[in-house]
Amino acid sequence: MTPSLDDVLAAAQRIEPHVHRTPVATCETLDRMAGARLLLKCENLQKAGAFKARGATNAVFALDKASASRGVCTHSSGNHAAALARAAALRGIPALIVMPSTAPRVKVAAVEAYGGRITFCEPTLAARESTLEAIVASTGATFVHPYDEPLVVAGQGTCALELLEQAPDLDVVMTPVGGGGLASGTCITLAARAAGVRFVGAEPASADDARRSLELGRLVPSEDPVTVADGLRTALSRLTFGILSRHAEAILTASEDQIIAATRLLWERAKLVVEPSGAVPLATVLAHRERFAGLSVGIVLSGGNVDLDRLPWPAH
Repeated sequence: MTPSLDDVLAAAQRIEPHVHRTPVATCETLDRMAGARLLLKCENLQKAGAFKARGATNAVFALDKASASRGVCTHSSGNHAAALARAAALRGIPALIVMPSTAPRVKVAAVEAYGGRITFCEPTLAARESTLEAIVASTGATFVHPYDEPLVVAGQGTCALELLEQAPDLDVVMTPVGGGGLASGTCITLAARAAGVRFVGAEPASADDARRSLELGRLVPSEDPVTVADGLRTALSRLTFGILSRHAEAILTASEDQIIAATRLLWERAKLVVEPSGAVPLATVLAHRERFAGLSVGIVLSGGNVDLDRLPWPAH
């Protein structure tokens, strides 16, 4: 089932007591560099440090009592895992989390802090899925997919709902694209509430399966890409591919060096601690300045969970 605006509005009401209405920031230096007006939606300041709190909270609080009593489970490299563990703790139910052995330490610590029970696996999608299947079979927990789940997509769409209220004169909205949950939720909201506002996704050039999927008109798998944007290593699902195929104007890419530079710019110039995955849209705007010149661009800074012991730039 593809979520509708009604699902997004229901999600907004359901999660309102449990998440932040995040601010929109501006930075004149970044505007000058981009040749555009940039409105930065600060999901790095969201509960659990990322937009994932929206979708996970919506999914957990939509469960009936019988299903909730058996707990929830998922596989995730970090932000969705932490968000689901937090939402489960708020509802007082177990959260069983499968994480790759390569997950950033800061994200593992966050899951543990929210009471999530972690099972580590090899860092491949096949290993994640097989480990999760065993947990579901033994516990009866409800699998809350990081993005291939209508309730999660609807929850992520609440971010754009807020952004349109906070910055009503946008020409374009940009989000990072990993599995496509945030991008899809954004598209659903824009199509219903601001049809004249275009959606452009942003991906690392080294993990551009979504860009290739849309260009080829079929799902292209993600083959364990290597990128500093660890939250964007996953591939689109049938649900998110279908939504983006209908609504996305384009998906543009940025190089690893451009992503690292954009992350540092957000820290140094905007004073916003953003993880590399969240900096990919800014990197993409700066890499394609001619496309955005003179426009008002809403950029979702998707998360701020950075391992401070392993910064993406070298120490001097």
